[in-house]
Amino acid sequence: MTVSPIRKVFQGVADRRQMFAMFDRHAQRPDRRPDDGRSLYAGEWFEIGQAEHDYMFEVLPPVCLAVDMFAMREFLTRSVTSVFFTSWIDGRARYFHGYCDLADINSGRRMREAIVERESRPVRAMTRQERLEHIWSSTHDDYRGYAGERWPAPDRGKRTVMVYGGQHGSTSKLLDGLTDREISEKLPVHLRYLPDAIAA
Repeated sequence: MTVSPIRKVFQGVADRRQMFAMFDRHAQRPDRRPDDGRSLYAGEWFEIGQAEHDYMFEVLPPVCLAVDMFAMREFLTRSVTSVFFTSWIDGRARYFHGYCDLADINSGRRMREAIVERESRPVRAMTRQERLEHIWSSTHDDYRGYAGERWPAPDRGKRTVMVYGGQHGSTSKLLDGLTDREISEKLPVHLRYLPDAIAA
């Protein structure tokens, strides 16, 4: 599974429990090794509250990258680590977590710019990919996973989620293959009817 561009992975402000759950959204990936997740994690970001931001600042002595931006000293994988941002958007301070690849010294700046651009849009909207990422982030580990040996070879390793199939019961389906109806059913009510955003 190859990803990597900067992408929002959760709608709304994550509380502490949600934040810790999203720190490792890909924990169940097959053949997990400590050095194999750079393309999965680098570029992911979501909003957190000030209390969560301040808590993470005090966990370990941080690596300060710039004004209102610090990184964790412990790396998730290779050169990818958690970076925490404070950004002023529409006249108020907001707080964000993102995974940046510090092998690229400009990755934090680019992520901050992408976050501010995305969160400064006047109309609340979500792209299809943001909807899928929110579903993945908010689905419990028991109901999401990765396509294994029983799947056709081209689909193996892709993300799957459980969907309710009516009389046929629940079944596992590729996340990227969810229909618009299935996506709507899996989103919380307050996100179901947001307009589609055009991906940047």
